[in-house]
Amino acid sequence: QVQLVESGGGLAQVGGSLRLSCSASGRTYSTWSMAWFRQVSGKERAFVAGIRWDDANTDYGDSVKGRFTISRDNAKNTVYLQMNSLQPEDTAVYYCATDSVRFSRRPASYAYWGQGTQVTVSS
Repeated sequence: QVQLVESGGGLAQVGGSLRLSCSASGRTYSTWSMAWFRQVSGKERAFVAGIRWDDANTDYGDSVKGRFTISRDNAKNTVYLQMNSLQPEDTAVYYCATDSVRFSRRPASYAYWGQGTQVTVSS
């Protein structure tokens, strides 16, 4: 029904910036939400940020609030995650996800996931 592809990951220095993109294809809905999660090997997938497609209302995890900004371009079916002031603890695989929810911080709330993009921050 819907496919998600992340891009923009890579290496960054402490204090640097990266911009992640998540492009959606297939059938999508303006009433759905998009979220970013991240996961370190051996740990649970953690919520990073979420946004509603229709009104752009946002939600952020405590660890990234004030440093990361989520935004969307509905015409391009793309959601972005601007990551500033990167820290070593931001190192993880970042995933985008979508489903028919307003906001959720639970991975189980999302049925559609991208394959992930690696972000590595040097210390």
